[in-house]
Amino acid sequence: MSIASAATLPSCNPTSNAYVFPVSDSLSKNIPLIPTIRHKDTVFFSQICLYNNCRMRIPKKPVSFSFCISIFSSELLPLFSSRVRLGSGIFKPTRLFSSSSKGHHSGGANQLHTRYPMEEGLGAAVRDHVSLALHLPSNDGGREPAIWSSSEGGCQIDIGKQIFCNRSLNMRNIVAVGFDMDYTLAQYKPETFESLAYEGTIRKLVNDLGYPHELLDWSFDWKYMVRGLVLDKKRGNILKMDRHKYVKVAYHGFKELSKEDKVGTYGNTLVRDSFDEPDYALIDTLFSLAEAYLFAQLVDFKDKYSGKIPSTVDYSRMYKDVRAAVDLCHRDGTLKQMVAKDPKRYINEDTSIVPMVKMLRDSGRSIFLVTNSLWDYTNIVMNFLSGSQVLDDSASNFDWLQYFDVVITGSAKPGFFHEENRANIFEVEPESGMLLNTDNGSPMPQVGNTSPRLTAKGQNLACRVFQGGSVGHLHRLLSIESSAQVLYVGDHIYGDILRSKKVLGWRTMLVVPELEREVKLLWELRNTRKQMRLLRTERDLIEGKIHRLNWSLKFEDVNADEKKKLTSALNDLESKRAKVRLSHQQGQLESHQEFHKVWGQLMKTGYQNSRFAHQVERFACLYTSQVSNLSLYSPDKYYRPSEDYMPHEFDILPL
Repeated sequence: MSIASAATLPSCNPTSNAYVFPVSDSLSKNIPLIPTIRHKDTVFFSQICLYNNCRMRIPKKPVSFSFCISIFSSELLPLFSSRVRLGSGIFKPTRLFSSSSKGHHSGGANQLHTRYPMEEGLGAAVRDHVSLALHLPSNDGGREPAIWSSSEGGCQIDIGKQIFCNRSLNMRNIVAVGFDMDYTLAQYKPETFESLAYEGTIRKLVNDLGYPHELLDWSFDWKYMVRGLVLDKKRGNILKMDRHKYVKVAYHGFKELSKEDKVGTYGNTLVRDSFDEPDYALIDTLFSLAEAYLFAQLVDFKDKYSGKIPSTVDYSRMYKDVRAAVDLCHRDGTLKQMVAKDPKRYINEDTSIVPMVKMLRDSGRSIFLVTNSLWDYTNIVMNFLSGSQVLDDSASNFDWLQYFDVVITGSAKPGFFHEENRANIFEVEPESGMLLNTDNGSPMPQVGNTSPRLTAKGQNLACRVFQGGSVGHLHRLLSIESSAQVLYVGDHIYGDILRSKKVLGWRTMLVVPELEREVKLLWELRNTRKQMRLLRTERDLIEGKIHRLNWSLKFEDVNADEKKKLTSALNDLESKRAKVRLSHQQGQLESHQEFHKVWGQLMKTGYQNSRFAHQVERFACLYTSQVSNLSLYSPDKYYRPSEDYMPHEFDILPL
């Protein structure tokens, strides 16, 4: 009988067929080999992995039978009867082959989950298990091991790179994964790209729309504006509100509104304002930050130098002109020509994108790209992201197409997501850029004397490129039977996520680049936030006592001595309340400014979720900081949300 041992798990050993992870010798010696399955005359053994520095070997090549741990093994159960001491910490596995845990999950077959105390540090806080087996279905009905595109996959995932789940999503049910390009696959550098957009818009305002030449001397602070803000076009105000649409932070241009002005303008109406178009503009994409900053500058300029802008041009008209100037920049190719000349200056390099897309495609999913950008620009950006940059027009490269099944450019989202959309779809000849007539995506014979169809060098002919069309065309091209079988990844709440989720029922994932810094700050400030909660509770208790004493003094029959004592106690409580309130307000302000000196935390306004966070919660099944974070998780993962808490549960149930 032959014996095969699988004891040793993330670097890839180029000389072997497995991913090898470091292990401590003492740990491997103390944990026995356990027979897990028998196949003919071969027995497979495994060592149980209890900590992140243990080992497990995942073959890179398919094997004819599964590698798993038998939950019925009598040798396995004693290992979990007591605590196990590893290094300086004590760990107690709390779940065996659990379907979920609150933290990082990895989908697949049988799994072993362990929990680690938060005090072990950030790394321990964001991992609570190590997967011992992960398999994907093979074409022959057997099981094949799934290989992550990242060596970090299945082990420790930094909290800033986690994928967070709002609604359960089993990746095994997903047959097609789609991506937006701009600010999703391609992450632009705000300090260069947004500055370029700002400068182009200024020139259009001055040269084409007649604004004063002083604007040409203005500069752009790319860190000032954040997503989730609302522009009040009529009043020239910029607002941040909570999920109930109560305005919490408000500026007129760059001047903060007083609490009285804020409440008087937005808090005393009989009918709640919806804060939507046409009177308001939503800053819900990173593309909008430059125009929001320019609008604030124009509001200040008009207030200070009213004679330099005609009286007929009000705040609403200024915003309309800014939008028109931005559109001109996009239509005349000002922005994209500059990006195309030097992509590295404007786009972040991410070498994990191609392995991530390849992993999803190799796992059996169809992969598609739907972008509003046209083919020539799409090809340049995707070449850059794939590492095969185009140096000149004669050196066109289409290798990146091999990772996609369908590419749709010029999609005109969000209109693309309406099934009743009757827009024509044209097939794009990649090398020439020629548009070919199609009948719902099927080739049509060309009429007249046309050039022969060209074959793109290096192109995988299985991938077809289109322009225009609608979601109905995409469904037919990919043979999609149910919208719930599609996962679409984008960065724009309204353009990518809301319509695809609400109208179609697609599963959605929102890319929020700001999230990585935000969650790390949350971790660093966790003790401060706990202190704020304690101060808030203390203030409430003090106020309760004050109300009781006021009631006694006002309505109860007390003698002079008792009244004097009550009054003295009341004064002491009011003094104490003032100190607690001041400490609480100062702590809140400091915490607010740690995230952003003007707008605070992206996902919060005070103690409430922000309007932006509310939209993320409603329309995004998943959200994360970078699209490439998908490479850190199994392509067969079952994403499960954490438990919701009502206010009456919050202080009762352990968090």
